[in-house]
Amino acid sequence: MHNALTIDLEDWYHGCCALGQPLVPAEQRRVRQNTELILELLDQCGVHATFFVLGSVARQDPSLIPIIAAAGHEISSHGYSHTLVPQLGPVAFRDELRRTAGVIADQSGTLPAGFRAPQWSLGPKTPWAMEILQQEGCLYDSSYNPLPIVGNRRGPRAPFPIRTGAGSVLELPPMVTPSPIGNLPTGGGWGFRFFPLSLIRRTVQRLNQAGAPAVLYLHPREMEPFGPRLPLSPLQSFVSYGPRSDASGRLRDLLGRFRFQTLKELAIAWQSA
Repeated sequence: MHNALTIDLEDWYHGCCALGQPLVPAEQRRVRQNTELILELLDQCGVHATFFVLGSVARQDPSLIPIIAAAGHEISSHGYSHTLVPQLGPVAFRDELRRTAGVIADQSGTLPAGFRAPQWSLGPKTPWAMEILQQEGCLYDSSYNPLPIVGNRRGPRAPFPIRTGAGSVLELPPMVTPSPIGNLPTGGGWGFRFFPLSLIRRTVQRLNQAGAPAVLYLHPREMEPFGPRLPLSPLQSFVSYGPRSDASGRLRDLLGRFRFQTLKELAIAWQSA
């Protein structure tokens, strides 16, 4: 069984949409240098990942996506402005998809096969979004997080098709760990850096034994333990930054223990099984 590592390609100041998107001078942007650290790690481990690219970030640095694509990684869509899907509405959501797809096509030569919503903001409350994804040519989505608050805590942990009027889109949910208090966010973010590595390994193993892939996720800012931070509340600060000093080491461990491929490859294999 293969798993997938996904990277939400955004900068350090995209972490909390409630603050809006600040205007940050070019010299304060960190996404390129942190992405280069990720690419170096992936090259050393011989792993290809899926990069969910924010269109505005790709537009700001048009040489970055070609480097990622040339290394054999998949380029998919994270939207354009990092605005939550419910705030966009159907018309603006479609516009952002097309705008980002155009940037990705110009810079990589391919159209994105998948999508991930900013802050897992696509789900049962946006029933119109999945049909738009299907109409815009998306093979898969990876936005349905089976967690409370940010997602659907009763959602499936394995890939599942979402039917639309024009077909279906395969949902590839991020990894969580079931527990007596609910699902734990061990697949990425603060949970990946907070919970014991042994628990994360065990979750991957159990998913694979059940015939399902583990979908992990990472942000470039997590490669820089002492990078710049937004002024957030204590809770928001913990969720956005938390204990992030060992994200790279944990990734290296997992990439060496388990098999990985891109989400597009996973989606094609899952649908043909």
